[in-house]
Amino acid sequence: MFALGALSWSCQNADENIKPIEYKGPASETYNQVTIYSDSAQMKLKLSAPVEQQLQNGDIVYTKGMYITFYEDGTPTTIITAKYGRYDKAKDQYFARNDVVVKNIVKKEQLNTEELFWERQKQTIFTDKFVRITSVDEVVTGVGLTAKQDFSDYTLKQFSGSFVLKQ
Repeated sequence: MFALGALSWSCQNADENIKPIEYKGPASETYNQVTIYSDSAQMKLKLSAPVEQQLQNGDIVYTKGMYITFYEDGTPTTIITAKYGRYDKAKDQYFARNDVVVKNIVKKEQLNTEELFWERQKQTIFTDKFVRITSVDEVVTGVGLTAKQDFSDYTLKQFSGSFVLKQ
Protein backbone atom coordinates (compact mmCIF):
# COMPACT_ATOMS: atom_id res chain seq x y z
CA MET A 1 0.00 0.00 0.00
CA PHE A 2 2.82 2.36 0.85
CA ALA A 3 4.63 1.67 -2.47
CA LEU A 4 1.53 2.59 -4.48
CA GLY A 5 1.26 5.96 -2.73
CA ALA A 6 4.93 6.77 -3.38
CA LEU A 7 4.57 5.97 -7.08
CA SER A 8 1.49 8.17 -7.34
CA TRP A 9 3.24 11.10 -5.67
CA SER A 10 6.38 10.90 -7.89
CA CYS A 11 4.31 10.91 -11.13
CA GLN A 12 2.48 14.07 -10.08
CA ASN A 13 5.75 15.93 -9.48
CA ALA A 14 7.16 14.85 -12.85
CA ASP A 15 4.16 16.40 -14.69
CA GLU A 16 4.61 19.72 -12.86
CA ASN A 17 8.25 20.04 -14.04
CA ILE A 18 7.48 19.69 -17.76
CA LYS A 19 7.88 23.04 -19.54
CA PRO A 20 6.20 23.67 -22.87
CA ILE A 21 8.51 24.06 -25.87
CA GLU A 22 8.04 27.38 -27.67
CA TYR A 23 7.71 27.05 -31.45
CA LYS A 24 10.05 29.49 -33.24
CA GLY A 25 9.58 28.36 -36.83
CA PRO A 26 7.61 30.05 -39.60
CA ALA A 27 3.97 30.94 -39.00
CA SER A 28 3.22 30.15 -42.64
CA GLU A 29 5.00 29.03 -45.79
CA THR A 30 3.86 29.91 -49.30
CA TYR A 31 5.17 28.52 -52.57
CA ASN A 32 5.52 30.47 -55.85
CA GLN A 33 4.63 33.71 -54.08
CA VAL A 34 3.99 36.85 -56.15
CA THR A 35 3.38 40.24 -54.51
CA ILE A 36 2.50 43.27 -56.65
CA TYR A 37 2.72 46.88 -55.49
CA SER A 38 0.81 49.47 -57.50
CA ASP A 39 0.04 53.17 -57.37
CA SER A 40 -2.86 54.83 -59.22
CA ALA A 41 -3.62 51.57 -61.03
CA GLN A 42 -0.03 51.38 -62.32
CA MET A 43 2.19 48.45 -61.34
CA LYS A 44 5.31 49.77 -59.59
CA LEU A 45 7.01 46.53 -58.59
CA LYS A 46 6.58 42.81 -58.48
CA LEU A 47 8.29 40.65 -55.87
CA SER A 48 8.27 36.92 -56.50
CA ALA A 49 9.87 33.99 -54.72
CA PRO A 50 9.76 30.20 -54.97
CA VAL A 51 9.31 29.98 -51.16
CA GLU A 52 8.15 32.69 -48.73
CA GLN A 53 8.14 32.02 -45.00
CA GLN A 54 6.23 34.43 -42.73
CA LEU A 55 7.79 34.40 -39.27
CA GLN A 56 6.02 34.90 -35.93
CA ASN A 57 7.44 38.45 -35.52
CA GLY A 58 6.25 39.61 -38.96
CA ASP A 59 9.60 39.16 -40.72
CA ILE A 60 9.61 37.32 -44.04
CA VAL A 61 12.32 34.94 -45.27
CA TYR A 62 12.93 33.95 -48.90
CA THR A 63 15.02 30.80 -48.47
CA LYS A 64 15.12 29.85 -52.16
CA GLY A 65 15.80 33.36 -53.48
CA MET A 66 13.84 36.44 -54.43
CA TYR A 67 13.18 38.40 -57.62
CA ILE A 68 12.11 42.04 -57.63
CA THR A 69 11.09 43.81 -60.83
CA PHE A 70 10.58 47.59 -60.84
CA TYR A 71 8.21 49.11 -63.41
CA GLU A 72 7.71 52.58 -64.83
CA ASP A 73 4.62 53.24 -66.98
CA GLY A 74 3.98 49.49 -67.11
CA THR A 75 7.45 48.71 -68.49
CA PRO A 76 10.10 46.81 -66.48
CA THR A 77 13.11 49.04 -65.77
CA THR A 78 15.17 47.19 -63.16
CA ILE A 79 15.45 43.63 -61.84
CA ILE A 80 17.03 42.55 -58.54
CA THR A 81 17.75 38.86 -57.96
CA ALA A 82 19.37 37.02 -55.05
CA LYS A 83 19.64 33.45 -53.82
CA TYR A 84 18.43 34.46 -50.34
CA GLY A 85 16.28 37.31 -49.08
CA ARG A 86 14.74 38.60 -45.88
CA TYR A 87 12.30 41.34 -44.93
CA ASP A 88 12.86 42.95 -41.52
CA LYS A 89 9.48 44.29 -40.41
CA ALA A 90 10.88 46.40 -37.54
CA LYS A 91 13.21 48.27 -39.93
CA ASP A 92 10.86 48.04 -42.95
CA GLN A 93 13.91 46.91 -44.91
CA TYR A 94 14.71 44.08 -47.31
CA PHE A 95 18.04 42.25 -47.28
CA ALA A 96 19.41 40.17 -50.16
CA ARG A 97 22.54 38.03 -50.17
CA ASN A 98 24.35 35.36 -52.16
CA ASP A 99 24.92 36.29 -55.79
CA VAL A 100 22.94 39.54 -55.77
CA VAL A 101 22.41 41.01 -59.25
CA VAL A 102 20.79 44.35 -60.05
CA LYS A 103 20.09 44.92 -63.76
CA ASN A 104 19.05 48.33 -65.06
CA ILE A 105 17.37 47.38 -68.34
CA VAL A 106 17.10 50.98 -69.57
CA LYS A 107 20.77 51.94 -69.02
CA LYS A 108 22.07 48.40 -69.73
CA GLU A 109 24.06 48.34 -66.50
CA GLN A 110 24.50 45.50 -64.05
CA LEU A 111 25.57 45.52 -60.41
CA ASN A 112 27.01 42.37 -58.82
CA THR A 113 27.59 42.05 -55.08
CA GLU A 114 27.16 39.53 -52.29
CA GLU A 115 24.91 41.60 -50.03
CA LEU A 116 22.38 44.37 -50.61
CA PHE A 117 19.81 46.26 -48.55
CA TRP A 118 16.65 47.82 -50.01
CA GLU A 119 14.59 50.44 -48.19
CA ARG A 120 11.22 50.53 -49.94
CA GLN A 121 9.99 53.75 -48.30
CA LYS A 122 13.20 55.67 -49.12
CA GLN A 123 13.43 53.94 -52.52
CA THR A 124 17.16 53.27 -52.09
CA ILE A 125 19.51 50.28 -52.23
CA PHE A 126 22.88 50.12 -50.48
CA THR A 127 25.74 47.86 -49.46
CA ASP A 128 29.10 48.06 -47.68
CA LYS A 129 30.46 45.06 -49.62
CA PHE A 130 32.53 44.81 -52.80
CA VAL A 131 30.60 45.76 -55.95
CA ARG A 132 31.20 45.35 -59.67
CA ILE A 133 29.21 47.53 -62.07
CA THR A 134 29.25 46.49 -65.70
CA SER A 135 27.98 48.79 -68.45
CA VAL A 136 28.20 48.58 -72.22
CA ASP A 137 31.57 50.37 -72.23
CA GLU A 138 33.32 49.67 -68.93
CA VAL A 139 33.53 47.77 -65.66
CA VAL A 140 33.81 49.74 -62.40
CA THR A 141 34.69 48.17 -59.04
CA GLY A 142 34.55 49.48 -55.52
CA VAL A 143 33.49 48.89 -51.95
CA GLY A 144 30.17 50.24 -50.72
CA LEU A 145 27.38 51.71 -52.79
CA THR A 146 24.26 53.81 -52.35
CA ALA A 147 21.78 54.04 -55.22
CA LYS A 148 18.21 54.76 -56.22
CA GLN A 149 16.19 51.54 -56.09
CA ASP A 150 15.95 51.47 -59.89
CA PHE A 151 19.77 51.74 -60.14
CA SER A 152 19.44 54.82 -62.35
CA ASP A 153 21.86 56.84 -60.18
CA TYR A 154 24.49 55.55 -57.75
CA THR A 155 27.45 56.61 -55.61
CA LEU A 156 30.44 54.39 -54.76
CA LYS A 157 31.93 54.85 -51.28
CA GLN A 158 35.40 53.56 -52.20
CA PHE A 159 36.34 53.47 -55.88
CA SER A 160 38.73 50.59 -56.67
CA GLY A 161 39.18 50.92 -60.39
CA SER A 162 37.70 50.67 -63.84
CA PHE A 163 38.60 49.26 -67.20
CA VAL A 164 37.21 50.02 -70.63
CA LEU A 165 35.58 47.18 -72.54
CA LYS A 166 35.50 48.88 -75.96
CA GLN A 167 38.11 51.10 -77.59
